[in-house]
Amino acid sequence: MDLYYYLGKAPFKQKHLLTLQDYTADEIRQVLSLALRLKDHQQKGIDRRMLAGKTLAMIFAKSSTRTRVSFDVGIHQLGGYGLMLPTSQSQMGRGEPPVDTANVLSRYVDGIMIRTYHQHEVEALAKHSSVPVINGLTDLVHPCQALADIMTLYEKKGDPRGLKLAYCGDGNNVANSLLTICSKLGIDIAIACPHGYEPNAAILRSAYQNAMTAGRSGSHIVITDDPMEAVKDADAVYTDVFTSMGQEDENDTRQKVFAPYQVNHDLMEHAKDDAIFMHDLPAHRGEEVTAEIIDGEQSVIYDQAENRLHAQKAVMALLMA
Repeated sequence: MDLYYYLGKAPFKQKHLLTLQDYTADEIRQVLSLALRLKDHQQKGIDRRMLAGKTLAMIFAKSSTRTRVSFDVGIHQLGGYGLMLPTSQSQMGRGEPPVDTANVLSRYVDGIMIRTYHQHEVEALAKHSSVPVINGLTDLVHPCQALADIMTLYEKKGDPRGLKLAYCGDGNNVANSLLTICSKLGIDIAIACPHGYEPNAAILRSAYQNAMTAGRSGSHIVITDDPMEAVKDADAVYTDVFTSMGQEDENDTRQKVFAPYQVNHDLMEHAKDDAIFMHDLPAHRGEEVTAEIIDGEQSVIYDQAENRLHAQKAVMALLMA
């Protein structure tokens, strides 16, 4: 699949990035195409100031390393300016409703990125905003991470259609977004998680529908409580922390429940010999993954982290330019 073909295939009609469920397969490929091109140009020293003079407001209700740095550096590399707005230091933290925040910021800036807990906050912000809103993360979905993940899979494995991605652990926002993007792009996905920790039911139903409507290029979806079944013959094995932000009071229980889902040498033996290991970071070595795996030759975690920058630059360029 030549992703560069999708750069000029059709006008980009999306106004926001709230969830990848809103995007068609071709629109996702357009983002990935531009991300790969922007990465190539950066490596060659080609300046692409596509958002010269534009300002991105970055709202953070959750702490962040990769999201903050990649968006801040990304808007700068595109010729724009990033404005940090931690909710603890803004009126949103004191209860200002999204309608007021959205209407005011829309008169100041050219785009809004928000990293927060609740999906409805992002949706409400977009409803009242006249400028693009980008979901940097919610408890429900993590679309920017999924774009960087599939960009990495494309770089390491080529055309991802028909490849198998196995995810072991909590059916969280990362798992939800991987379900969506894989089912839209024809990538097989197997998710292993304990009973009661499955991905969001509505997103799972949508993923099954995506897989069916994609026809011959559709993906095969497996949800199981058996990590070995999920990882069998996988081209990529993915995991995330067992306890996400806001779940700290569940940590002791989660460590016990998820212990059998740790990605280690024995589990990786069930994947293909050339399988890659993926993690969105931050990681807890010795919990969801052993140091042997995450620091080993199969690991591509830093490529994933770097690709957050390029994928988000593509999103900003397509939405804000």
